[in-house]
Amino acid sequence: MANQRRHVRSGGGRLRALLLIAALLGSVFVGFIVWSALFSEDGAPSRAGTKPPLASNNGTGQEPAKGGKSPVPDDKEGLDPNTDPEEEATEAETQKVYDLVISNGRVINPETTLDKEGMNVGISGGTIEVVTSKKLTGTREIDASGLVVAPGFIDNLSYDPNPLGVWNKIADGVTTNIAMHGGSSTPGSWYTHYEGDKPPVHFGASFFYTQARNQFKLGRYDAAKPEQTAKLKEQAEKALNNGALGISFSLEYVPGISPEEVLPLMELAREYNVPVYFHGRYSDMEEPGTNIDTMNEIIGYARASGAAVHIDHIHSTGGTFSMGQSLAMLEDGLAEGLDITACIYPYNYWGTYLNSARFDKGWQERFRISYEDLQIAGTTERLTAESFVKYQKEGKLAVAYAIPEQDVIDALKKPYVMIGSDAILEPGHNNHPRASGTFARTIGLYARDKGAISLMDAIAKQSLQPAQRLEKQAIALQKKGRIAKGMDADLVIFNYDTINDRSTVEKPELFSAGIEYVLVEGQLALEKGELNKQVRLGKPIRTEFVRFSATSGTAKWEDSSYPVINYREKLYVDAAAMSEHGYALTWDKVSRQWNAEQGEAGSTAIGSPSTGPAANELMLERGYKLHVDNENTDLLSIGDRAYVQVEFLKALGHALEVTRN
Repeated sequence: MANQRRHVRSGGGRLRALLLIAALLGSVFVGFIVWSALFSEDGAPSRAGTKPPLASNNGTGQEPAKGGKSPVPDDKEGLDPNTDPEEEATEAETQKVYDLVISNGRVINPETTLDKEGMNVGISGGTIEVVTSKKLTGTREIDASGLVVAPGFIDNLSYDPNPLGVWNKIADGVTTNIAMHGGSSTPGSWYTHYEGDKPPVHFGASFFYTQARNQFKLGRYDAAKPEQTAKLKEQAEKALNNGALGISFSLEYVPGISPEEVLPLMELAREYNVPVYFHGRYSDMEEPGTNIDTMNEIIGYARASGAAVHIDHIHSTGGTFSMGQSLAMLEDGLAEGLDITACIYPYNYWGTYLNSARFDKGWQERFRISYEDLQIAGTTERLTAESFVKYQKEGKLAVAYAIPEQDVIDALKKPYVMIGSDAILEPGHNNHPRASGTFARTIGLYARDKGAISLMDAIAKQSLQPAQRLEKQAIALQKKGRIAKGMDADLVIFNYDTINDRSTVEKPELFSAGIEYVLVEGQLALEKGELNKQVRLGKPIRTEFVRFSATSGTAKWEDSSYPVINYREKLYVDAAAMSEHGYALTWDKVSRQWNAEQGEAGSTAIGSPSTGPAANELMLERGYKLHVDNENTDLLSIGDRAYVQVEFLKALGHALEVTRN
């Protein structure tokens, strides 16, 4: 379901709409023609970013981009999976008096796979300061004996954090609510509004393309004109610089959106290192237009642009009745080196508004259901042909019992599939129960009762993986989704034996069971199952960009000198310099890794590493790595160039002398 009621408008019955409906039958094939022009002969993307050359450009340090913030500390401490947290606790840490101590709990940190009982967590302010089995002292203590202590859940497929629904999120263990299946066309004012509203959860949003195109009064079956697309791209770029976490498309709800509209924004997303979220164009296996076309379209966009993509609720859009084949297509894309993730909500029935394009003529055949398989959310009423017409005019949300249970399980088992609710409770309670029970249900039903996934995997899919999907430019998320020293004290404490969803189609507002405590910024927003509505510490989650302004010095390496770049208080030189000092550099597009081997000098680099980047270029952490001498390090991307830390080269035994400006 997508929360389209306020944002999607009908085209008013234009004659052009009727013609475009017929033309839509061939739209995907048109898209393929567009994409094919962008591919190389071997199917590899022709965009520079997916295979980044170590090119050199002229230019001259760094400064925050518009809408950016100052650098944050570089390293996350306490994240070595091979280190016992008990051994990390110093005497000073065990003797300190913390603001809050969570004692004797089963602590699960999905980043390091720590899963250990009898652990203690020391918290001061909004930060975790120590995780240890040694006794700690706090001004306040929570005895977590018999309970699981996990990172606060991150719902990355939610909607606006309205004052009602946010408390159901807290009661479901959610500490961060991100509107990536919606969001705003004007995130600057969106963030300002919700900062003033002071929700109990952290919050963020995408650039909502559907809402943005409404300014042109386009119907849902209308394609944007080239000049309109150009304006929308400008607005999307402004939105990203104003904090938007990515770009979202709802193709099934607005079938008129064409590949010529999507691709320019995909290229923008690639440039800015943010993901694009897709509600796919088709949700069934009935021609014309099937799940396979949906997968081909979205994967094609990723291949053509090099941008990261996320597929919304794949078990209800793009995978229903074809889950095995749809997942195999995603895995083929991952094997190519494409950056693809997906999510589901843990229910075998979906829900959306009856006046949406999803219920266009032929829905019974497409979804293999009839009127009696529809139920008005928030009531016990099943539909008839007559009541369907009535409620369609009213724009009511109905749930549809139309997802095979095995599709849910098959998708849930995949490591690249995470959890997203696709809902938030609104006044009137005409909502799918996932608005209140998604996260408890994943653990209680699918991990504990069905054994479809492990508890560790369930927690990772609800905390770490959503953080990792967005954290490259949303720096605040790098400290969420983990329990370790230096991480944010956003936590959920629950009873694994009793955690479960209680919300139903008839009563979607019911809070989940078994969740005992929820901490946001180290404060208890839920205590012993009771909400504390005085705790409203949610912070905005925004993108942050740093742009290059000037070099910070020079690194002398043997007889050569190279410009030094300062990024977040670390010094870098162009990795292409290695090709001038006995290394051959090759790029592996699948692992997104440069491999450096000593031997004959040379590389696939273009240009000279002795020149600096161009002024105002984005400095990005794309997740690219350098592998050399059995060591790995993260690379910095500036334009099409890759930069390596000076200290890493020194650790390899190279004598670099840095002179600072």
